[in-house]
Amino acid sequence: MLPYPQIDPVAIALGPLKIHWYGLMYLIGIGGAWWLAARRLHAFEPSWNREKLSDLVFWVAMGVILGGRLGYVLFYDLEAYLAQPSLILQVWKGGMSFHGGFIGVLLATWWFGSRNDKGFFQLMDFIAPLVPIGLGAGRIGNFINAELWGKATDLPWAMVFPTDPQQLARHPSQLYQFALEGVALFAILWFYSRKPRPTMAVSGMFAACYGVFRFIVEFVRVPDAQLGYLAWGWLTMGQLLSLPMILGGLGLIAYAYKRQSAQEASR
Repeated sequence: MLPYPQIDPVAIALGPLKIHWYGLMYLIGIGGAWWLAARRLHAFEPSWNREKLSDLVFWVAMGVILGGRLGYVLFYDLEAYLAQPSLILQVWKGGMSFHGGFIGVLLATWWFGSRNDKGFFQLMDFIAPLVPIGLGAGRIGNFINAELWGKATDLPWAMVFPTDPQQLARHPSQLYQFALEGVALFAILWFYSRKPRPTMAVSGMFAACYGVFRFIVEFVRVPDAQLGYLAWGWLTMGQLLSLPMILGGLGLIAYAYKRQSAQEASR
């Protein structure tokens, strides 16, 4: 068993002002994505300047934060937030939904593209390889908060989390998700997008791979206590929300290559 590193969730305390690691991870994720996007900007759209890129990053970040928070409220614990609406603003305590943030990014991208003469999937293909940076940083934030831990196990890398009332050795599922949704997904999308791909293919690869990775980790992650398992004693909300991503992603990839072949045949 590995010891859980005792990390204070508060990174900086200046009197009543407290800056939490969870919030800093979001800033790191957004900043890292902005930096990488700036390096790829000329290849994507030579006429855009850094100001235009900053506008895109800002609206996508708003989609992540607002969508992620509202998604958690709607998908995972609506009753509690209706009973105490002020909890919605307490984001430093955790409670962000990737799937809600994903919907927020889709809406923000559509809005931005419609006002800047860019197709929705053109932008999504550009954004998709950047997203794992934020995902990986967010999972480190979950780990520091000692939240979203896994099921009990006797594996040698199991940990006892201070927030676990049972104090059992558990899967560090946040680190699994960091490795898969952050590191592995970034590597896949980075190498896949280095060569020209048909429009929609990179977006489809992101959706399919994320969905598969999330679906797998959910088997060793403890479901939210207020929801539990939704069906068959194993299906979680995370898996239910990931299934459309897997199917939709595979469908986008197939359609992208089929359309490309049809266009090449008609020339």
